[in-house]
Amino acid sequence: MSVNMAATTRLDVPRGLAGVVVAETEVGDVRGREGFYHYRQYSAVDLARTRRFEDVWYLLVHGALPDARRSAAFAAETAALRRLPDEVSAALPAIAAAGADANPLAGMRTALSLLGAAKDFRPVYDVDADRRREDTVVAAAAVPTLLTALHRLGRGLDPVEPREDLPYAANYLYMLTGVEPDPERARAVEQYLIATIDHGFNASTFTARVIASTGADVAACLVGAVGALSGPLHGGAPSRALDTLDAIGTPDRIDPWIRARVLAGERIMGFGHAVYRTEDPRSRMLREIALRFGGPRVAFAVEVERHVEAILAELKPGRELHTNVEFYAGVVMELCGLPREMFTPTFAAARVVGWSANILEQAEDSKIIRPVARYVGPGAPAEVPVMT
Repeated sequence: MSVNMAATTRLDVPRGLAGVVVAETEVGDVRGREGFYHYRQYSAVDLARTRRFEDVWYLLVHGALPDARRSAAFAAETAALRRLPDEVSAALPAIAAAGADANPLAGMRTALSLLGAAKDFRPVYDVDADRRREDTVVAAAAVPTLLTALHRLGRGLDPVEPREDLPYAANYLYMLTGVEPDPERARAVEQYLIATIDHGFNASTFTARVIASTGADVAACLVGAVGALSGPLHGGAPSRALDTLDAIGTPDRIDPWIRARVLAGERIMGFGHAVYRTEDPRSRMLREIALRFGGPRVAFAVEVERHVEAILAELKPGRELHTNVEFYAGVVMELCGLPREMFTPTFAAARVVGWSANILEQAEDSKIIRPVARYVGPGAPAEVPVMT
């Protein structure tokens, strides 16, 4: 007799596990209805406004903000880890040349695996907390070097060697362009990086934790996270938000362009968020940064934002949709000289620190993450037909 077990154990499972609590964390939290998120006990936006990237990195990995002495020591420690092992550097040209389109994020998956092998990363299950922490710092320090080298090699340019005398963000821009950035642009990118280090159990962070729960090494966890981030529904929106501005083109086209998309039920890139029901606090801060630069591009972005919110209020009353982090992130990164194909890789250069903190936390729990699926296929058990 066929028995459909699914019918007897049916549960209401929200799509995408939305709102389902799958773990406890001390890394940080997102309070979507309040429009607030934090790293440890501190507002992430306040940290971006007042601290350096290395200080927030220290907070996520060590659990507390550093004093001046520890801040300087950690900055020096991580800067010294920016250079790649020779065997990794030697492989980058081949990695960058693979495929028709050079993609630093795709190349970094391979390069991170090679880095883990070169640095003898061991399964997190087999090493102590200090070694795990050391491996995450080694990997995170190398990520900007990998990304910028792959980008330049993919365009026929030689990689730029990292400098230990520059802070994380300034060195990233230097390796990307070959020119030391001016302080204002370096600080703007640094604030963006801080604001995107961590953001709850997003797809890439959860992926990293699932892999860490198996006891795999740090490189394996990060490669999985990068794979999740590469999906257009997760990490690919900043450049698409700029594409929206380009498609609109001029102020007189804003209203008809937006109305046509809203009435057609199309998504407007850079607006709306899966968690926030208020304004995205990251967007608010990045708007402030953009306004510091000023100029026609910023003024146009602000005007588009105003029109979109007004039209949505008119055509979709009661539906709260505001700019998300991608909208002004694209504007700020463009102002700072980053090419669009490096927007998502730049996001990864920040998020690797958040992934690392989550990997370290998950590694403290020896229980593997192993949920169940609800079977909805034909009734089972069924007799296996005899082959004729």
